[in-house]
Amino acid sequence: MSFHKRHAEAAVQIPALTHIIDGKEVGGGTADSHEHVNAATGQVQAVVPMAGASEVEAAVAAANAAFPAWRGMAPEERRRILQRLGDLIGENAETLATLSSLEFGGVIGFSRHLGMIAQKFTNYYAGWADRLEGQVVTHDQESGFVYTVPEPLGTIAVIVTWNGPLISLGMKVIPALAAGNTVVLKPAEISPFTSQKFVQLAEQAGLPPGVLNLIHGGSEAGTALTGHPGIAKITFTGGPATAHRILEAAARNLTPAVLELGGKSANLVFADADLEAACLHTTLVGLANAGQGCALPTRVLVQNEVYGRFVEMLGATVQSMAVGDPLDDATVIGPVISWAASERILGIVNEASALGEGRIVVGGRRLDGDLADGWFLAPTVLADVDPNSSVAQKEIFGPVISVMRFGSEEEAVALANGTGYGLSSYVQTRDERRIRRLVTQLRSGTVGVNGGDPLTYNAPFGGLGLSGYGKEGGRAGIDEFMHLKTVLVR
Repeated sequence: MSFHKRHAEAAVQIPALTHIIDGKEVGGGTADSHEHVNAATGQVQAVVPMAGASEVEAAVAAANAAFPAWRGMAPEERRRILQRLGDLIGENAETLATLSSLEFGGVIGFSRHLGMIAQKFTNYYAGWADRLEGQVVTHDQESGFVYTVPEPLGTIAVIVTWNGPLISLGMKVIPALAAGNTVVLKPAEISPFTSQKFVQLAEQAGLPPGVLNLIHGGSEAGTALTGHPGIAKITFTGGPATAHRILEAAARNLTPAVLELGGKSANLVFADADLEAACLHTTLVGLANAGQGCALPTRVLVQNEVYGRFVEMLGATVQSMAVGDPLDDATVIGPVISWAASERILGIVNEASALGEGRIVVGGRRLDGDLADGWFLAPTVLADVDPNSSVAQKEIFGPVISVMRFGSEEEAVALANGTGYGLSSYVQTRDERRIRRLVTQLRSGTVGVNGGDPLTYNAPFGGLGLSGYGKEGGRAGIDEFMHLKTVLVR
């Protein structure tokens, strides 16, 4: 089957894009519309209605009206609904994976992985719905009976990013609902398909009207939502620049937020590491989703003794990775999200090369031929990168691995901690004592050792510095959507 024919047939699965407010589909939008372009073909495949302030107002009102009944529902009933949603995510796994690939260009294998993780998050947090409990603080003659009660906050604004929104839905929407909150969800206008399907599945699972509301939109909707006095908390994944605007809007009402803002993850490769395993982890994880991920090990620090050998291994492995149609099971790397993104990424690589701040080992170009209509870039390895350069300090968000050398363990730690980000770090070594030392010295929310995954559903995920604050995943992820009320009884 031809490239374009495969995508044309898959596009039939795209649901009609509407806002969903109080259980009703609402077409159109007061902020006009957005043409969604397939990153692999360059062709318009859907029109997204763009919400304005009036749709936001209606969605927040519906969520606030639904809150008392949802909060008052028996916790085991909330658990049953969310467990059913988890089952439906599994039953619709292939549809969700296809929609993911169509909306942001992720290869189908990666999109299936996102769906599997989203289902794990859903099942995990469904299990917390009837296990949330306070504690007795004191029970004595002097202080009386003092105890705490966990309570939901109210209506949560969930703003998900474009690079795999399905996983963010599991990380953000589900714990908020499990804690007894209601939600207004705003996906990125450039990746709206899985959010539409997700909300439909939630309704099919038995979620009452108004508990989960969907609005499509851009900055106008985002500003109205984050500045709304009816929002109890904001959870956002994206970039620092957008986060600044969100916090400015939220400050008017002192609305708290959870922010996951990306990273520049250091990947420390020591001379005693299993170099083949380290190379495989660096390339498969570092270039997952065409490098468009917040916690990917793309800033590679290699010890002097093995530097040349490891760079050679990286170059050969990256050059062999299949780039192409994201709906083809054989493809490893798909397109980047947009033409503007491709221009930005190539500009960063070319500038580093021109300024002598990095040497292009492989890649560094746009792909043509059958891939010319989409936004495909050759996966790139930059060696001899200046640690203080722009390419080493700023998040590239593309298929680019930057490699620099270090001598001592102390130098490696200094380089790893030498950016404003603090989301994830990775260590490749056989020395267990070194591992224990480095875990305490690396400034990041997560440390992956010898191939550790960027995140897991049952443990906290979140960063420091420019990477934001707050946690997603694990018990900490549902605690973000509750407050503890203290009760004092004489």
